[in-house]
Amino acid sequence: MADNGIAETAPVTEEAVRAALKQVKTPEGIALSASPALSGVVVTAGKVYLSVNVDPAQVRAWENVRMAAEAAVAALPGVASALVALTAERAAAPPARPAPAQGHGHAHGHAHAPAQARGTAVPGVKAIIAVASGKGGVGKSTTSINLALGLRDLGLTVGLLDADIYGPSLPRLAGLSQKPEMEDGKTIIPLENFGLKLMSIGFLVEEETPMIWRGPMVMSAITQMLRDVKWGPLDLLVVDMPPGTGDAQLTMAQNVNLAGAVIVSTPQDLALIDARRGVAMFEKVNVPILGVVENMAYFVCPHCGGRSDVFGHGGAHQEADKLGVPFLGEIPLHMRIREMSDAGLPVLVSDPDGEQAAAYRHVAAGVKAALDRLEAGAKAPPRIVIE
Repeated sequence: MADNGIAETAPVTEEAVRAALKQVKTPEGIALSASPALSGVVVTAGKVYLSVNVDPAQVRAWENVRMAAEAAVAALPGVASALVALTAERAAAPPARPAPAQGHGHAHGHAHAPAQARGTAVPGVKAIIAVASGKGGVGKSTTSINLALGLRDLGLTVGLLDADIYGPSLPRLAGLSQKPEMEDGKTIIPLENFGLKLMSIGFLVEEETPMIWRGPMVMSAITQMLRDVKWGPLDLLVVDMPPGTGDAQLTMAQNVNLAGAVIVSTPQDLALIDARRGVAMFEKVNVPILGVVENMAYFVCPHCGGRSDVFGHGGAHQEADKLGVPFLGEIPLHMRIREMSDAGLPVLVSDPDGEQAAAYRHVAAGVKAALDRLEAGAKAPPRIVIE
C-alpha cells in the first residue's frame, strides 16, 4: 500500500507470464507455456518479451498464436507492453556465384548484381540496408546516423533502426530520451528527429539497464522493432547492426529482405580481418555489398594541422579492392565528430557545411549510387538479339 492509500500494482513476474500462456493453445492443441517452441521469456520494468521458435513453413499457422499470446500477457496487471516474436532457424543460403567483372576492374562487381528476394519485407519501406562491422568500436553507429542524414539530404525519406540490443547508442546520438507511443495497443510509433524516423531498444529501457538476453530474445526484439513499428512510408530504412558475425547478425541477414550492406572498418589490420568476415557473411546469404567505409582514417591536429595515421591508412580501401567491392570513402578521426555525437547533434546537423559532414555526404552518395545500380539491374529488360 502506498503512502497515499492507493494500492500499488505488484511487478509482473515470469511465473505470472507463463501462467497466462497456459490459456494460449498452439496449432497442436497444447498450452504455449508447455510447448518447446517457447524459447524465451524476459520481463524487465513492466515490459515482457517472448520468443517462439517455429518451423519456417509453419509461421502463418502460428501467427494467431503470437497474437493471442500478446493479448494474454498484455492483460496482466503491471504489464506496460508485451512483445512476442516468431523466430525460425533456417539453413544458410548457398553462396552466390561471383558476378562477372564489369568494365576495367572488379571493384564494383558486387554492386551490379541484381538484388534477390530474401526474407520478409517491412510494410511501407521500399528498401532496407544494413550498416555492419566485423567487430565493435569502429564507429559503426556514428557512421549509421550520419549516413542516414546524408541519404535524407539526397531527397530520400529515411528511417534508422538501432539493432544493437546489447549496446544501443541511438538515444544518445539522436539526443532523445522519451519513450515511443503505441497505436492500437500493438503498433509502436517511431520517434522522429532531424527528419528521420528512429527506433532503438534504448528508447524502451533505461540507459543503465543491462540487456542480459540470449540469442533468441535478441532476435525477438529486433524482429519486433522491424515488424511492429509504423515505419512507412519510407524510401529507405538504415539498420545499425550489432557488431560481429554471430547468430543474431546471420539470422537478421537471412530473415530480412536486405537490399544491401555497408561494411565499416578502421584501417587497422585486426579490424580489417573482421571486416573481411563481415563481407563473407553477407555474400553467403546473397546480400549485395554496397561498399566499405574506412572510419578513423586519419587524424589532423587542430593546433598544428599535422596529420597522423593513428590506425594506419588506406587499409580498408586496399581490402575493398582485394575483395572486389566498392570503396565508399574515408572518415577522419576528429574531435568534432565525437563531441557532437555525445551531444546528440551529429555533424550533418551541427556543422552541415563542414569537412567532416562532406566526408559523410560522399559516403551517402556512393551508397545511393550503388542502390540505383542494383535497382536498374533488377529492372533491366531482357536483351533481344536478332541474327
